[in-house]
Amino acid sequence: MKTLVWVEHDNASVKDATLAVVTAASKLGEVHLLVAGSGCAAVADEAARIEGVGKVHLADDVVYANALAENVAPLVVELMGHHDAFLAPATTTGKNIAPRVAALLDVMQISDILSVEGEKTFTRPIYAGNAIATVESTDAKLVITVRGTAFAKAATSGGAGTVEAVAGKGDSGLSSFVGSELAKSERPELTSAKIIVSGGRALKDAETFKAVIFPLADKLGAGIGASRAAVDAGYVPNDYQVGQTGKIVAPQVYLAVGISGAIQHLAGMKDSKVIIAINKDEDAPIFQVADIGLVGDLFTLVPELTGKL
Repeated sequence: MKTLVWVEHDNASVKDATLAVVTAASKLGEVHLLVAGSGCAAVADEAARIEGVGKVHLADDVVYANALAENVAPLVVELMGHHDAFLAPATTTGKNIAPRVAALLDVMQISDILSVEGEKTFTRPIYAGNAIATVESTDAKLVITVRGTAFAKAATSGGAGTVEAVAGKGDSGLSSFVGSELAKSERPELTSAKIIVSGGRALKDAETFKAVIFPLADKLGAGIGASRAAVDAGYVPNDYQVGQTGKIVAPQVYLAVGISGAIQHLAGMKDSKVIIAINKDEDAPIFQVADIGLVGDLFTLVPELTGKL
């Protein structure tokens, strides 16, 4: 089986989310990558060095500069004539491209896979992760999104893939890139952070969230997350959100501060290696998944913890 993996990048370097997808794809067969962007030859060279990669298809065109799904999907469909499966990371971009590819191929997408059980058999979470379903596809072509936290990351060196230039149909005219407002931070990216400190609605407002959570995260060198309730209340931007409708994370340590533990949030972080919860409600659901629980007033406990680090 030949697989085609969408490489997520910023036209300068490969993003970590791609590496887990390469691992998943290698369980199905020969791994080919697709690098579509503008001025992204360096990305293709970097991708070719990923362990297990046989070939990199490079589509270097200004129409792919911002990875507009309406332009990328037809390119993928053209390449699928020579591939059996298309895999993309279950990120915002990947989840935008994959459904369009599936629709154009007239196949059913298999979303958010956790493991590869066979050539066309996979496991994926259902009911907000409270159950795991084993699914088998009968389609001739597979379209799959991969949960990055479920697979080890492929090594970024050791590969000897060849780079081959490809061309698509150009601009579809269905969408255009207007602009982006990206939150910049010196802290680790949530999906790759080894330690995450998350805050919930109990932090009252944006100023309090910053005063309590940020110093602790800085001491630990941690990424900062938040519950959906905290994001909806405007404490932090939505790219901080951890959960079923936010980012799925699995750091070495996840510190949940003032988070009750709604199913929506647990779905995004319960695979963390060590979960530490601080909450004044001893019956909060978060304590059911926590490895270490501390019952008490976060406004006293967190500054005390920060001061002792």
